[in-house]
Amino acid sequence: MKVLIVVDMQNDFIDGSLGTKEAVGIVDRVAEVMDSFDGAVICTRDTHFADYLETSEGRKLPVEHCIEGTKGHALQDTIQKMAEKKQAVVMNKITFGAKNLPEEIEKLAGGVPESIELVGLCTDICVISNAMLLKAFYPEVPISVDASACAGVTPQSHKKALEAMKMCQIDIVNE
Repeated sequence: MKVLIVVDMQNDFIDGSLGTKEAVGIVDRVAEVMDSFDGAVICTRDTHFADYLETSEGRKLPVEHCIEGTKGHALQDTIQKMAEKKQAVVMNKITFGAKNLPEEIEKLAGGVPESIELVGLCTDICVISNAMLLKAFYPEVPISVDASACAGVTPQSHKKALEAMKMCQIDIVNE
């Protein structure tokens, strides 16, 4: 079975505390990819708590975001509706890479997946972290990232992350 990973398409990363115009600009494209995808869909949600500013990440990025239970933590409305339509698994993760993602993938796929595609935010932080994590778990499974359905913190860091993933044999499509 093919698996699509929709990374952190949450309000805080789109038009909230860490939002960008590039993130706003990919919402419809991500929904389109989800809608046309023939396989299982997993949506990740970056998840933090009231003590965020006291964590290692919070000390390095002192902007509260994706605090569990807030509007910023929720998937963006269009993406949420598409997740419901596709019967996506929605999973919280407390750091850039979702360490239990391979386990969720194998539950959905009934074993090793046929292929994995990633889309979402941010290309240069959580998309690349999860792509690399999955490449380590599944070195023989084709893994791709749809560049047209991703956005980085900046356009420059987005491009650099795509180049880094290419070097690690992750296929970049729709550049």
